[in-house]
Amino acid sequence: MNLEQLHVLNFKNISEKTFHFTKKINCFVGKNGQGKTNLLDAIYYLAFGKSYFNPVALQNIRHEEDFFVVEGVFNKTDKREQIVCSLKKGQKKVLKRNGKIYDKFADHIGLIPLVMISPSDQDLIYEGSETRRKFIDLVISQQDGTYLQQLIQYQKILTQRNALLKYFALNRVFDPDTLIVYNEQLHGLGTEIHQKRKTFIEEFHPIFTKYHREITNEGETVDIRYESQLHEKPLLELFNDSLQKDRMLQYSSTGIHKDDLVFELNGHSLKKFGSQGQQKSLLIALKLAQFDFIKKQSGVAPILLFDDIFDKLDAERVQQIVNMVNKAAFGQLFITDTHEERTELIVKSTDLDYEIFKISS
Repeated sequence: MNLEQLHVLNFKNISEKTFHFTKKINCFVGKNGQGKTNLLDAIYYLAFGKSYFNPVALQNIRHEEDFFVVEGVFNKTDKREQIVCSLKKGQKKVLKRNGKIYDKFADHIGLIPLVMISPSDQDLIYEGSETRRKFIDLVISQQDGTYLQQLIQYQKILTQRNALLKYFALNRVFDPDTLIVYNEQLHGLGTEIHQKRKTFIEEFHPIFTKYHREITNEGETVDIRYESQLHEKPLLELFNDSLQKDRMLQYSSTGIHKDDLVFELNGHSLKKFGSQGQQKSLLIALKLAQFDFIKKQSGVAPILLFDDIFDKLDAERVQQIVNMVNKAAFGQLFITDTHEERTELIVKSTDLDYEIFKISS
């Protein structure tokens, strides 16, 4: 899988720009605030129909403009795929594949396998459990369209159950029969989602630890654990146990929407005891494992986006990452950096084809 051409119009701070890329390493270099990360985000948009950084779509339109367009031409197993994502103020966002508009954006997920590594990934450590669930769901959804539909349906029914609980409280009534209907639907979906998440972590964990050992030269021990209330009881039992609590809180306090991941370093909480370099090493290992998992599941090497990954990493860890790239296990890479000389020195050492694009606003 590789991106051959990218055209960006009125996207964030980019007025209009067209790029043609090499199949291996493409580097965007320049000072901060010039648009390097925005170009990576434009590529991400083509894979997922949304920004990696800003969930408010309208805020991705360039200042004082009314629309944006991002267009890419991909080569996937010798087949060209033209993807266009556009948004105009006052209208719905449009995603097209080879000229045909998608009815549902979810149908596009998985067509363009892609992994982003960014400083903002620290949210996986510091933010709430929802951020870590989204990471699990994104990886699984790229290979399992049924899983994505189950997630969408679960969230829809969960919203209805929460609305019912609020209705009960507001009107001082209680209808157990209606609640049971929602409970049973959520139980079926939640059980499937829980099992798929559990299976994913079992397969993902050894890949993750392998990459972390390579990055740190086996200097540290990491662990990643999947926590879920469904480990202990079926969801129907959990709903019965939490009924009074849910009625008081007016929302569902149990279910797979409470699942979480726990990161540990040398037996201790990474969030509390990990240095910036250690945290970044773990996050890079996490994303490289995501890359490897998707590649094994799909048979296609995802596009890999490295946003400023060499900041806050010592020379040894950077060299370990470069060595992994040099093994040719990866496909097409996109890298951003503020230091052109450092970037060129790093990519030259891989002996792979590369292109450096100097970005300035």
